[in-house]
Amino acid sequence: MRTPTALLAVTATVIASFGAAAAAQAADDHRSDVPPPGDSRVLADGLMTPLSLGVNRDGDVFVSQDFAGKLTKIDSDGHKTDIAQAGPDRSLGAVSTRGDTVYFVETANDHTYSKLMSVSSDGGDTEEVADLYEHEADENPDQDNTYGFVDLPDSCANQIDQTKFPFIPATYDGVVDTNPFATLPLENEIYVADAGANAILRVNHDGTVETVAVLPPRDPIETTAELVASVGYPECAIGYDYRFEPVPTDVELGPDGWLYVTSLPGGPESDILGARGSVFKVNPDDGDIELVADGFVGATNLTVSQRTGTIWVTELFGGDNDKGQVSVIPAGSDDPEEYLDLRSPAAIELRHGSLYVTTDAFVLDASGAPQPIGTVTEVPLGGDGHSDDSGDH
Repeated sequence: MRTPTALLAVTATVIASFGAAAAAQAADDHRSDVPPPGDSRVLADGLMTPLSLGVNRDGDVFVSQDFAGKLTKIDSDGHKTDIAQAGPDRSLGAVSTRGDTVYFVETANDHTYSKLMSVSSDGGDTEEVADLYEHEADENPDQDNTYGFVDLPDSCANQIDQTKFPFIPATYDGVVDTNPFATLPLENEIYVADAGANAILRVNHDGTVETVAVLPPRDPIETTAELVASVGYPECAIGYDYRFEPVPTDVELGPDGWLYVTSLPGGPESDILGARGSVFKVNPDDGDIELVADGFVGATNLTVSQRTGTIWVTELFGGDNDKGQVSVIPAGSDDPEEYLDLRSPAAIELRHGSLYVTTDAFVLDASGAPQPIGTVTEVPLGGDGHSDDSGDH
């Protein structure tokens, strides 16, 4: 796919607010075996598109300001310090931590450059860990996937305007495209969810990159007049099935040793075609893929309890009026439930018995540009047995 943020930009502005009252109501609504959320507190605000974050063992938060190309450290007092800056015409994202090291990915806006980088949690010189674009250019992991219309007649396909930008053919195979959206550092390797490659990658200790799994194309959706008009396809395409890209946006380790992955549906991120976001699990040893749950709107991130297997998912455009929400999948369930009513939540981590969530992460102004109003919010969890980490595994 071209980029998740490009797809997000065509979705309507999300507006809402949240507070302790909403959290209390959510606590009444979800199952008793899921810990209730406590009163939230904002750790930092004024962030530009905070689409990923990591929390280290000391409680320091490291958050990306993707469109500004910054990696920002937030200490326990809420003080913000920029510790890394992407180069010109590059974004910075896919933040994670392990020990005293922070990992992130720097990506060119045209997706012809993408490198996994590291920096000390105290700042300093950045170091290259792996060249992710080189792997995509050499291997193109999803080249055997076919996307687009199913059995659309040539007479209709030939009417598609090739001068439109971005031009999307009627039917196409996976192209060379890299947009790493999340990283997961473990003891001997780092896993990467690449939303451009539609694949989960593994970076080994020597910097070599290999493909763990390629997510399959989504089940075909019958196109509507609204969808055809929004993309600029000819009217003759209405009613034909269309197969979207799977678009992985996060990767986390579950207590069963599998990798858990959120997936955008590769098309409209609103619910005009239904709530089509998903959570998958991937066996890191053989690449086997299983569906855990679906029914999300804009599933951009997840975190998994290492003790209970409970999964929390940020839905950038979920909830009432597409304002955004955090959903929870109780352990052993495939049925997501509303957990927190938040505005435009993007990233989430479980650490020290609290959820850390970025909110107001993609709220557009009147001109359609994202605003620098993002926050990092801490939500403590009630009950016992949830002080586990999803950071240093």
